[in-house]
Amino acid sequence: MKNQKRNIFEESTEIVGWIQVFLSPFLIGFVLAAIIYFSFDSIFTTIISIVIAIIGTLVGIKFANKIYNSKEGTIHFVSRVSASPELDEEENKIKK
Repeated sequence: MKNQKRNIFEESTEIVGWIQVFLSPFLIGFVLAAIIYFSFDSIFTTIISIVIAIIGTLVGIKFANKIYNSKEGTIHFVSRVSASPELDEEENKIKK
């Protein structure tokens, strides 16, 4: 998909896929930072929480950009991750 020009619909779905891929590490980092921040009350834990949130954001951006620039794109990645093999097996049984 990288060799050919994407139209506006394909580009918009890729952007939505990019956001979905970005949100996974970002939310994990944000939740970990929030747990650390609210569990302990000190300047050190505040700094650690901020660092964890920044790392989650950077990992999310890097991962999403890597998949976005890949040959298949983000929508292919998201559909592969959220596919249900059980439904595929039932569909194959119906076809036979």
